[in-house]
Parts: sequence; structure tokens; C-alpha cells
Amino acid sequence: MDRQLVVLLGPDYAGKSSVMAELSAALPGWQTLSTDSERVGAEHQLIARLRRNVVEDVLPELGKAYSAEFLASLLQTAVVHLRDQVERADPGTPLLVDSYYYKILAKCRLAGLKDHPLYGWWRAFPRPSAVIYLDVSPESAWRRSDGGRRLNSLEHYGESPEWFAFENYQTDLRKLMLEEIRGLPVTTIGEQPDAAGTADAVREVLAA
Repeated sequence: MDRQLVVLLGPDYAGKSSVMAELSAALPGWQTLSTDSERVGAEHQLIARLRRNVVEDVLPELGKAYSAEFLASLLQTAVVHLRDQVERADPGTPLLVDSYYYKILAKCRLAGLKDHPLYGWWRAFPRPSAVIYLDVSPESAWRRSDGGRRLNSLEHYGESPEWFAFENYQTDLRKLMLEEIRGLPVTTIGEQPDAAGTADAVREVLAA
């Protein structure tokens, strides 16, 4: 792919959303792509609604009213939306994409779908030119989650958001994401004191 396509990746509560907001204003020459509600255009509000439906309706009933396959089918709408945005963007404009398909694929695997035909399709999407991985310790992520009170069931193991269930899940999530991006140019940014500091560190990497 003859364009600059950089993926911003990280575990839960790494601060990607806040960093994307900072960078959207600080990098006027770049286009930032995300499925966060505040970053989805008016013409794509279905994506934001589906994301809310997953959290509010599907996750509480996962394994009961809804299967892991059904969850993956809904999550792939976000993956395909980002792919569409990448392919429709001006070829001369560098892109910074939030997570791309990597985090969703890892979470689907942790939900029980160890392998699925969708994965092969996602892996055939336009290849990033680089990945910037925002690292954060499970301890810091736990604090940012308000001691587990803000967690959904795709951020921890088991039914209850306990510390060890969260720590084990985040450790496995990190391992799977890094496994998925193996072979790509990856720059890891260590934990920063705030979103502004992380955004500055990302800008340095992009300018290098």
C-alpha cells in the first residue's frame, strides 16, 4: 500500500481515545480514524449505535442469549468501517488509525473464538506502514478504570470485574495483540503521566 498508514494500538485504558483527540487537533496534515462515538461522522452514527448496543445489550448476555460468533459479527462492523475509511481516504493524506482490526481480533479470540474465517479476511486488509503501541501497566489501567467500576465484560475474565481477572485478561490481550503485529515496524511508547505527554511522544515518532 503506497501511503502512510499508522496504527495506534494499546491495551484497555491505555488512553488511545484521549491521545487521538489531542492528535486530531495537533496534526492538521493527518487524518485520524476511530470508531469512538465522538470521532464518528454524522453519516456513520450507525457505527456508534452498534458499539453501544454491543456494550449495553450483547455483552451482559454473552454466552446466554448471544454467542461469541454473534459478538464477532457485530464487532466486525467496526473493523470493516475502518477499512472502508482507509480505502476512501485521499491517497496523499497520512492516516492514524485507532487499533484497526488488531484489538478486536484479540478480544474475539479471548472470548472463545480461537480461529474464525473472519480473521483471514481482516488480515488481508491494507497493511499498516507502522504501529505505535501505547504501553500501560495493568495496575495503572485498573486505576484508570476506577478500580474496575468502569469495566465491561470484554475487559476482564469471568463475570465479576475483580483485579486478578482484569490483570490476567490484560496480560493475555497484550500478548495476542503483539503476536498479531509481529513482522510490522512497531514503536512502543511507555506509560506517560497524562494524555498530552503521550500525544507529544506519538508526534515525535510520527515526525521521525
